[in-house]
Amino acid sequence: MTGQMVGEEGDKFPCKLTLNIPFPTPHLATTALRALSVDQEPSPLVKRSFALAAPSSTSASSEPPSNEAEKTILRVEYAADTNRMLRVAVNGFLESVGVVVGVMKELDVDVVGDEIEGGLEGVQGLEVKG
Repeated sequence: MTGQMVGEEGDKFPCKLTLNIPFPTPHLATTALRALSVDQEPSPLVKRSFALAAPSSTSASSEPPSNEAEKTILRVEYAADTNRMLRVAVNGFLESVGVVVGVMKELDVDVVGDEIEGGLEGVQGLEVKG
């Protein structure tokens, strides 16, 4: 998962973060999008949007992916009033991502087959079983 934080002067929601969460297949990325987009953000001080992207389009480029079948990245864009509101919203969201990926892992053996790069030590709400 990758993230990028940007902000602009004069913006109503100056604190921004983009998360790119990779999935092994477009079907799993779509399933995660559908499962995670059901819950609305509880605070009016936080905005969130979802999109699917191809691995080569995860940068800030404006080029659309060439094929729907290539979209294996769940892109989540957050904008918030303050850094604290952004942190709280993203922490809650990441807990939900952990639940969705855990369910996928239990139901489909191919979801998390490879080792995770960088480790997950210290991720709030995530239990790593070894």
